[in-house]
Amino acid sequence: MRYSTLFALSSIIVGFTPANVDHSPVTTAFKAPVYQELPLGAVKPKGWLLHQLQIMRDGSSGHLDEIHNKIKNDNGWLGGKGDGWEETPYWLDGAVPLAYLLNDAVLQQKVLRYINWTLDHQRPSGYFGPLTKAEREKNIAITVNNPEAGEDWWPKMVMLKVLQQYYTATNDARVIPFMKKYFQYQLQVLKKCPIGQWTEWATSRGADNALIVQWLYQQTKDPSLLELAAIIQRQSYPWTNWLGNRSWAIDAATQQDDHQWMHRHGVNVGMGLKDPAVNYQRTGDRRYLDSLHTGFHDLMTLHGLPMGIFSADEDLHGNAPTQGTELCAIVESMFSLEEIIGITGDIRYMDALERMTFNALPTQTTDDYNNKQYFQIANQVQVKKGVFNFSLPFERGMNNVFGLRSGYTCCTSNMHQGWTKFTSHLWYAAEGQGLAALTYSPNEVTAKVGKQQQPVTIREETAYPFDDQVQFIFQTQGTATFPLQLRIPSWCKEAIITLNGQPLRRDKGGQIITLQRTWKNNDQLTLQLPMEVTVSSWGRNSRAVERGPLVYALKLSERWEKATDEQEGSYFSIFPEGAWNFGLLEKSVKAPAANFSVHKDKPVTADFVWNLEHAPVSITTTAKKIPAWQLVDDVAPQPVTTREGTYKGPTSTEEETITLVPYGCTKVRIVAFPVVR
Repeated sequence: MRYSTLFALSSIIVGFTPANVDHSPVTTAFKAPVYQELPLGAVKPKGWLLHQLQIMRDGSSGHLDEIHNKIKNDNGWLGGKGDGWEETPYWLDGAVPLAYLLNDAVLQQKVLRYINWTLDHQRPSGYFGPLTKAEREKNIAITVNNPEAGEDWWPKMVMLKVLQQYYTATNDARVIPFMKKYFQYQLQVLKKCPIGQWTEWATSRGADNALIVQWLYQQTKDPSLLELAAIIQRQSYPWTNWLGNRSWAIDAATQQDDHQWMHRHGVNVGMGLKDPAVNYQRTGDRRYLDSLHTGFHDLMTLHGLPMGIFSADEDLHGNAPTQGTELCAIVESMFSLEEIIGITGDIRYMDALERMTFNALPTQTTDDYNNKQYFQIANQVQVKKGVFNFSLPFERGMNNVFGLRSGYTCCTSNMHQGWTKFTSHLWYAAEGQGLAALTYSPNEVTAKVGKQQQPVTIREETAYPFDDQVQFIFQTQGTATFPLQLRIPSWCKEAIITLNGQPLRRDKGGQIITLQRTWKNNDQLTLQLPMEVTVSSWGRNSRAVERGPLVYALKLSERWEKATDEQEGSYFSIFPEGAWNFGLLEKSVKAPAANFSVHKDKPVTADFVWNLEHAPVSITTTAKKIPAWQLVDDVAPQPVTTREGTYKGPTSTEEETITLVPYGCTKVRIVAFPVVR
């Protein structure tokens, strides 16, 4: 598999037993991130990415508090008795960056209601959050002497991420003292009320808590914060141990019962990916990074799917193309990768982030961003009510359809952080007062650079990931001397870089390059990343067609049907128009360049939407139908192949031309193809 190759070297660890990683504090120095995050709002979306965020603002991201009763009614984060757990912070974790990325005053005022209430109602002890049952009914003050009168640590972890983003956008002077006070409270009471006092969700997600503690340490250098972060990590799930211990990923592939199921819960895993990096940041112990490399390699080998995410329906569930993936698992894995990238500077996670973002993310919401799909399937030949081969068979069968409230509504509230945080992490501050472009999309960044801290704006114009050119246009007053770092993706054999139309350099893929020079106003730097069609191997001897960061899927016309469920409201089913049971020809798989044709069908305009109508690139090839490949229990189980990877059963004698389009533009599709002769 592609990820097996990508991470093969990293999984060879000399003299280190991953299972023996110690969660206790290590007496080595705190490691500053390789790349520092820029303040929220320093990066502004442009082009198709701006349109995507505008759709979100006009749809559920900007109005969830009006259309989702759980947040709308008597909200606990506004002092009411309603939602006081995760869904309101989840929504804000995407709505806050959206408000400041778009500089939208209306949305800023909306999210400020919740931020202001939270900041203004911190208890004298440092505790914060919605009023607890003990406070409301017994008028009990929550202090360090009775922390058990408080409530779950977990939703506070999400709200801390909200406040951290808000602070970088506004420098609101209330935030840092608020966090100091709360973390001092935590430090004093965690022995009596540990992270798992109320729910196992908090135990599984403690790395999110430690992440913000260590962010505050970078602002204040208060050593007690490192002590607190170490305590939180010791009381939380030992994700570092599990990721480094290969039996964890193997066991998760074989066990689907209720025994320790939260250890393999896909969203927990997505959040837990950052745990080794957070531990490394606090300690400087590189064994944590070795554990991360091993764990991510094993995770994607045993559970990985072509669109760049692992199965999570809800548990890790192997690599069959008919397994599902929860939307929350995607956006949480993206955030973990963004944090891992900043802390480690490792290009492998940058490649993984783009693959996940441009393939898995866009397909799981409707064009207007008002409906989501709880579970997506790689080979998804229909979208309908049903139980399917998932480890969480809801009795109402609503996990696969598109609706605002279909499945669990955690994803309804949490999906908003995907595109917004990806946008804010397109650029990072780099060593030498420079800037680093580590993932690519149309945007504009403004920052102070170089020894003179000179302001510079760089406009990034591109149709990436559909096109292979990224152009950077510099706006400075006079000249600005600073290093610019660019990622050359691992899938690119050789990048071509020109400056003002003149050749500058060529660089092999799989590295970060640094351009140290004096930049002038209106300089135009062009990064060309030639994209070749390749074929990668995935579960059950299937093959996926790729070009650059995109995976391509069979184009099927879609028939949408709207219906209503009594408990979960309106929803959409989607059915294919046309045959889907094709196998790729063996000759095409062996020689992609000669047998796949790339077509630039239409430009990527400012009104681009991830759907079939707007798909700007297609790939054609010839294929044969497999008559015996049919639906079984409403899914399309992969045909059995030989060890050599070919299907030996009857196929149609006629070769037909099929069209492939970017996976993210599809709702029904085949992406993991059998191979036929």
